[in-house]
Amino acid sequence: MIRSFTDLEVGPSVTCFVGENGSGKSTLLEAIALAAGLPFVGADEGFRDPSFQQQRRLAAGLGLTWRRRTHRGFFLRAEDFFGWQRRLVRERAELEARLTDIDREYRDQGRSEQALGLAKGPMTSSLKDMERRYGRDPDARSHGEAFLNLFGSRFTPGSLVLLDEPEAALSPQSQLGLLAMLLDMTSRECQFLIATHSPIILGYPGALIYSFDGGRIERAEYDDLNHVRLTRDFLADRARFLRRLSG
Repeated sequence: MIRSFTDLEVGPSVTCFVGENGSGKSTLLEAIALAAGLPFVGADEGFRDPSFQQQRRLAAGLGLTWRRRTHRGFFLRAEDFFGWQRRLVRERAELEARLTDIDREYRDQGRSEQALGLAKGPMTSSLKDMERRYGRDPDARSHGEAFLNLFGSRFTPGSLVLLDEPEAALSPQSQLGLLAMLLDMTSRECQFLIATHSPIILGYPGALIYSFDGGRIERAEYDDLNHVRLTRDFLADRARFLRRLSG
C-alpha cells in the first residue's frame, strides 16, 4: 500500500497505474475520481458509498490542477459493471410498465390519441434513447460485448475517463478493441487514467506509466514492467514455467 506521494503528473492522453494487488493503484484512482467529482457508473454515488471511506479521506488531501477543466466523463470499476447492467434492465422494465399503465388509464377514460401520445412521449423518448445507446436487450450481449458497448456509448470528446481494471471483462481480442477506442478518443481530446494489469492496455503508444510496486509510485517504461516481462517469458517458454509450477 502506498504510504505517501507528492506530485503526480498525468499524461495528456493515457496514464496507466500498474502494480500487484494491494499496491494502492485502485485506491488512488478512486480518490482522484472523487476529487474530480466524476459520476461512478454502476455503483452508489462515491460520496455516499460506505466502502469508499478511505478513498474519501485521500481525496480530501488531493490538490488537482487542470490544464483545462472538464465536467465530462465518468469512473468505472469492472466489478460494478453488472450493477450498471442490472439497473439498466430494471429502468427499462419500469418505463415499459409505466407506458402500459398510462395506455390503460387513458383508454379507460376515453382520452384522445393525441393526449395519450403526449402523456407517453417522454417515456417513449427515454426508451428509444436507451435502445439507441445500449441495444434493446443488454443481456443478449456477452459480458465483453456489453462492456465495449458501454464504452462506445459513454466515451465523449473532451472528457476525463477513469477505468479500474477494465480488462477483467474483456478477452484479448476485446482488449484490442478497447485499445482502438482509446486511440480514437484521445485524438478527440479525451483523457484516460487506467489502473490495469493488462500488457495490451499498457501498450497504448506513448502512455505515461506509473508502477506502484515497492511501496512507492515511480515512472516506468513498458518493456521494464514485470507484467510485460513475465507474460513474454511465459509465452516464449511455457513448458519451463509449467515445470516450475508443478515442481
